[in-house]
Amino acid sequence: MALIWFNDGSDGILQHDLYPLTYYGYGQEYFGSYRGMRFRIARDPLVAVNLEPEEKRAEGATLVVTIWPEPESYANTPDDKKVTKVFGYSEEELNKIGPYLNEYYQAHKDEWPEPSHAQ
Repeated sequence: MALIWFNDGSDGILQHDLYPLTYYGYGQEYFGSYRGMRFRIARDPLVAVNLEPEEKRAEGATLVVTIWPEPESYANTPDDKKVTKVFGYSEEELNKIGPYLNEYYQAHKDEWPEPSHAQ
């Protein structure tokens, strides 16, 4: 895992904080935020497959990442303020999500409001 260091000395969103693939197999969503940028990671379809045979867990599934600005929650943010990117449902694809979130944050840094709480 590469550690991201931003110009302000922060280390960004760390891949190990995003939970392993097995977490998403329980049909759980992951919500996080970083300095005014909120994000959600979820399996699509959002169903529990943890009791399915391992070879069937990824059939037709993807990991969907959605990003939006604070302060609103995912449910209360209009769709036109959300950005979505789809990844494959695998460990390799999951490992691309942390770098993607950090790159997106940096590319849109001026769009994020001041965080509503200390990070």
